[in-house]
Amino acid sequence: MTAQLTSGTAACPGCIASPAEPARPIPQDVQIALSLPGIHCSACIATVERELNAHPGVESARVNLTLKRAMIKAAPDLRAVDLIPVLERAGFEAHELDPGALSATQADKAGRDLLMRLAVAGFASMNVMLLSVSVWSGASDATRDMFHWISAAIALPAIAFSGRPFFANAWSALRVRRLNMDVPIVLAIVLALVTSLWETALSGEHAYFDAALTLTFFLLAGRYLDYRTRAAARSAAEELTALEVPRAIRLVGDAEEEVAVAALNVGDLILVRPGGRMPVDGEIVSGQSELDRSLLTGETLPVFAEAGLNVSAGEVNLTGPLTIRATAVGEDTSLHRMADLVAIAESGRSRYTSLADKAAKLYAPGVHILSALSFLGWYIYSGDIRTALNIAAAVLIITCPCALGLAVPAVTTAASGRLFRKGMLIKHATALERLAEVDTVVFDKTGTLTSGAPELTNLGDHSRVDLEVALALAEASSHPLSVSLAKSAREAGIKPARLTGVVEVPGYGTEGSRQGQSVRLGRAAWAGADEGNQTAAWLSIAGQEPVAFLFSDSLRPGAAEAVQAFRDVGKEVLLISGDTQGAVQGLAEKLGIENWIAQALPQDKAARVQELSEQGRRVLMVGDGLNDTAALAAAHVSISPASALDAARVASDIVLLGNDLAPIADACDTAVKATKRIRENFRIATVYNIVAVPLAVAGLATPLIAALAMSTSSITVSLNALRLR
Repeated sequence: MTAQLTSGTAACPGCIASPAEPARPIPQDVQIALSLPGIHCSACIATVERELNAHPGVESARVNLTLKRAMIKAAPDLRAVDLIPVLERAGFEAHELDPGALSATQADKAGRDLLMRLAVAGFASMNVMLLSVSVWSGASDATRDMFHWISAAIALPAIAFSGRPFFANAWSALRVRRLNMDVPIVLAIVLALVTSLWETALSGEHAYFDAALTLTFFLLAGRYLDYRTRAAARSAAEELTALEVPRAIRLVGDAEEEVAVAALNVGDLILVRPGGRMPVDGEIVSGQSELDRSLLTGETLPVFAEAGLNVSAGEVNLTGPLTIRATAVGEDTSLHRMADLVAIAESGRSRYTSLADKAAKLYAPGVHILSALSFLGWYIYSGDIRTALNIAAAVLIITCPCALGLAVPAVTTAASGRLFRKGMLIKHATALERLAEVDTVVFDKTGTLTSGAPELTNLGDHSRVDLEVALALAEASSHPLSVSLAKSAREAGIKPARLTGVVEVPGYGTEGSRQGQSVRLGRAAWAGADEGNQTAAWLSIAGQEPVAFLFSDSLRPGAAEAVQAFRDVGKEVLLISGDTQGAVQGLAEKLGIENWIAQALPQDKAARVQELSEQGRRVLMVGDGLNDTAALAAAHVSISPASALDAARVASDIVLLGNDLAPIADACDTAVKATKRIRENFRIATVYNIVAVPLAVAGLATPLIAALAMSTSSITVSLNALRLR
């Protein structure tokens, strides 16, 4: 979050000649960026914008549902920490992002650009087709030539504008002495235009302006469909960097100063207040509190924090102020190293070769060779370079990979629509192809197979008095266990007891007094109980034995069904979590997962996924936390729930929009069917070429036949893709 200061002075000649008091900079409004992983509909947008705009100091707030992000224009003295509680009270999770680290907030220019070029090509092709109908109907001599010249006047600028994506991609490939699918496309378009201009100048009967424009239109349609199957692609490493805290409170003697994190140095003392995120790696110098490490390590329970404990950037301080001494800043922090892991993993995934690219490697040189042989053969046979060039152009147009260009995006769009209706959003162009190849599934635990929130399991085992006292103490704390206890007790109709002197002791729990007796709710040792193996908050009332409120992490809906469905089709299922061994083992036994790993660090998860990949496995990774981002990016294909943090969703190929995990197994089945349809489309295109190419080589393909054959193959491919719906 940065504030830009600008100043300006109005000057007259007299003012310039005389000394003037320096102009004071006028504070400008600041831009605040908040990540909102929990929003999912227009009602969420309206609520968030209403709550933010009603807050004093906020001038305007706009929410982007696609990016799940709010951009706020606010007064200079307003901070993100002032707005986050406002949204949390409205039921929305919010995290501060650094606007300076984000570049994905720009408008979707690429999509609009493709759509504009598609519209121009379509409009131009319709007009040229109308002129061509007159020629095909028998127009001759001067009338025919006039229609051809008008067609040229429409086609040349239209193709120069609409075909720019193909020209740019073909030039990029040729510049490094490589062929791609755009090279034969560009060659066909250019040769068709050159031949058509030559024929028109010589008063020839046939011109290919209509075929060149129709080809451009269909190929742009395929390119736009391909683009629409993906969400705005943002770098997960960039999103991780944006989650780093942009400012920190540095202690200089007895004074506090707010500085940019970039200005911190190793050895600086930093104050982190309750609810704040650690800006750097460091060691606690003073203070007691509890830390939420779930996003980084997957641990469900807050960790007791006191002097001497090492902390990492990104951890959240829960209950008490902490003073830490920085041991690693900037690029040396653990959060930044995790971003580096993600960037490395993403670059590895980019080496995947799609089915279309594999087809292009064989198709492009074959088309060029065939066209060249046709030209040479006809030139040797007829001795007429004009006839040979016309036939070579016809071969290129008929064999141009229009059907191949539609084969993948048409199927992907149909499959994406089917999965979207079932609650899954496909983000990456090749995600379905990779999902169809999966033979191993790796699940994270906290927030993925489980809800990630503690749930009270033994409410009925306690007396009403104990529940009333516990509720009164729990409502005075923001600790996750206290919040869960208070919610369950309120839903059961319990009223809080009247207590006095209720205070929260950072790192331990909450205490107060009831009828002169001391009461405590918190850690086992502090309440006078022995630490057990199960997650618990202990209630201590003077003169009575401490009692435990037990909690467990509840299963997500559909978790058991998804795991069983994968096992039924022979896929190996693994559970890798940063949580404790007992918690991970218990969940694995409950779901029937034989292979599991507990207390795994983010680099451990990524290394295990990489190890499986090196063994030839095709890994599907399903996770939701910051600690999963590197593994998500390293996997062959990855899925994140919509409730996951932005960085995890960005690193994944597919987002699960609902809470139910059951559609994940169905997505694999849909992916297999989609890949089958893609291969069928390739076969349709091949059969089309086997029939059409001999006609072109024999000189029987007029512009009308070329345009009709090309359109027929494209429509057939699109109809075959629609069978997925």
